[in-house]
Amino acid sequence: MLDQSRTPLLDAIKKFQEEDPAYFRIPGHRFDRGTDEKARKLLGRKAFCADLTEAEGLDDLHQPEGVIYQAEALAADLFGSDCCWFLVNGTTCGNEAMILATVREGEKILVPRNAHKSVLMGLVLSGAVPVWMQPEYLESWNISGAVRPETVEEALNRDSGIRAVFLVSPTYYGICSDIRKIADICHAHGVPLLVDEAHGAHLYFSESRPGGAIALGADLCAQSTHKTLGSFTQSSMLHLKSSLVNRNRVEESLKLVMSTSPSYLLMASLDGARHQMAEEGGKLFSQAESLARKARELLCEVPGISVLTEDNAHSRGKISLDPLRVVFRAESPKIRGYQLQDRLFAEELVSTELADENNVVAVITWGNTEEDIRRLAEAADDIVSMTPDITGNSYQTEEERQNLSFRIPEQVMTPRRAWMSQSKACYLEMAEGQVCAESVIPYPPGIPILYPGERITREAAEAVRFCRDHRLHLHGCADTTLRTLQVVTAYAGKEGGQID
Repeated sequence: MLDQSRTPLLDAIKKFQEEDPAYFRIPGHRFDRGTDEKARKLLGRKAFCADLTEAEGLDDLHQPEGVIYQAEALAADLFGSDCCWFLVNGTTCGNEAMILATVREGEKILVPRNAHKSVLMGLVLSGAVPVWMQPEYLESWNISGAVRPETVEEALNRDSGIRAVFLVSPTYYGICSDIRKIADICHAHGVPLLVDEAHGAHLYFSESRPGGAIALGADLCAQSTHKTLGSFTQSSMLHLKSSLVNRNRVEESLKLVMSTSPSYLLMASLDGARHQMAEEGGKLFSQAESLARKARELLCEVPGISVLTEDNAHSRGKISLDPLRVVFRAESPKIRGYQLQDRLFAEELVSTELADENNVVAVITWGNTEEDIRRLAEAADDIVSMTPDITGNSYQTEEERQNLSFRIPEQVMTPRRAWMSQSKACYLEMAEGQVCAESVIPYPPGIPILYPGERITREAAEAVRFCRDHRLHLHGCADTTLRTLQVVTAYAGKEGGQID
């Protein structure tokens, strides 16, 4: 174990500031002397003084040999990885780099249908072929659940050409897949497991299940330190622990997708967040877990509010939930999730992380207080108590669920080829048989109806039409009215079912 009391990058920045050199480098604000007064008053002089570049003694993120190298080594040591890279373009660039590092053009990667849109970017950049798998659908909550280990095993047994497996765990709703079992399955087939752990950096400091992806056997994972730990927004880490992944390939992939002008504010905050968790991570996690438990208890006492638990998720198997994520909904059909979130802030000044048609998600950290928890529960109580008819369910009807549940369309072009092809707007009624050039993703549950390069089937067109007629919330569409879809202008196709 390295000396985790050290903060090499923070210390180097402090030393550089104290030396007070005559400065002729970028950035242009020159330690705040050249910046706007309003910005200086709001953000503080110290923020500008720490906003530096690759000056003397401050190392270089893209070729680290000094204090950044040391800070990354400390992070790897804490999280149990072989090596760690600081990311200044968020977990988005980490997901892209993981794909670029493990699959080449024309190679296959197993991907859950609810993957973040950064995975599409990784597929476009790499030219890889997605082999889709469906996560479990938690019908009673209308959200995507975990990927079952048997789903991964069946896919790998069926297709020996798969070169990597991608997983999202935990999901935005805090649902965790069984990474240990899935990692064992992947390694038995000789393929690496890549995990989008954007919402799970804190899980390494829990004494109970679920744990962190690297600790459970993942080969690569990208985690958003800023989402649940103490660093600045947009700062993340990428971890490697594998004999199946080439380290140099990961480093070169990161150079493709990450800024050549990395923010020292972001990197310094990563060094500080790592130090904080090394010093008192277990205690902080325990504090946050206690607050989240209290939030669930208080919300469960509110008439007309339901809270997601491992017992009421109605999963096909055992389910693990992030202990710091609280998912709740109003049972009134008159209060949709979006409306509840809007009213929580407009009427009660309570701001929550996410809402969909049915649910609201609150993220609890050790930065919250007992007063915050009380305000959340009381605000929810005030809103539902003022709304008549609090019977019934706000989640989608059986008809809606059936219309959004169908076979994944045939992938006839890689996402890269579809992205690079000329496209045009095509009336939805005439789109059947065309190749889609965009994503069509109803949210919730966040599982695409169509992805670039997929053949538009009658079922898919009907599902899109259903979304349009019912005014469901959609991501990815150029035409938000859904009168048209973007389709590939000309596609000749290949014989023998090959993906172009």
